[in-house]
Amino acid sequence: MNLIIDVGNTRIKIAVFENSEMIYNEVFTKVNFMKSVFDVIEKYNCKYAIIASVGSIKKSEINLLKNKINLIDLNFETKIPFRNEYETPQTLGVDRIALVSAAVSKYPNKNTLIIDAGTCITYDFVDDKACYHGGAISPGIKMRYKALNKFTQKLPLLEPEYIDELIGNSTKTSIHLGVIKGVISEIDGFIEQYRKKNKDLTVVLTGGDVNFLANRLKNSIFANPNFLLEGLNSILTYNI
Repeated sequence: MNLIIDVGNTRIKIAVFENSEMIYNEVFTKVNFMKSVFDVIEKYNCKYAIIASVGSIKKSEINLLKNKINLIDLNFETKIPFRNEYETPQTLGVDRIALVSAAVSKYPNKNTLIIDAGTCITYDFVDDKACYHGGAISPGIKMRYKALNKFTQKLPLLEPEYIDELIGNSTKTSIHLGVIKGVISEIDGFIEQYRKKNKDLTVVLTGGDVNFLANRLKNSIFANPNFLLEGLNSILTYNI
């Protein structure tokens, strides 16, 4: 059994894979995180593990895990199943490395655009020869709402809401339209530009806002909320 740990900016995901099948998946806060991990290791008799952290995790916690299980702490030097053409590989987020690994594993010999709609929205492109070229990063939905509130004197902080109109007739509806339709237009715009340059493009949407966005995009996509976890498992398997 493979143990997968994804430490994000706001939460921690833990999954267990038997070969390529995910048999357990749960989201935790950082409170009692280590106890939860040890409980999962014991319950599923996990032998190997990988951890990817874009949030903060103590080195002492990493060392505790290494004493308990064969652990890969994912970084830019970890062996991966694709060729990395990123100009600054040491700055490439481990979450993006995992997403590209998932694309290469699940869609081999395909031009693939992976869109991760979470705290940030990331775009990553890997070609049909398993060569990763890079992508783009922009603010996520909640970050855009927070920015409007923080950097102005009077705009309120709102929770995401889809408004099926073109013109907002109040400050609240104007904010919702600007943020949500702005994000949708951005994503659709990126997809269309990539499709013009790459034949038979496969597009995968993942991340915390995948369910909110998936049915509102005009372009056809594969929606997969567990794509990053699958990518981490593919890296772990590749190294084993």
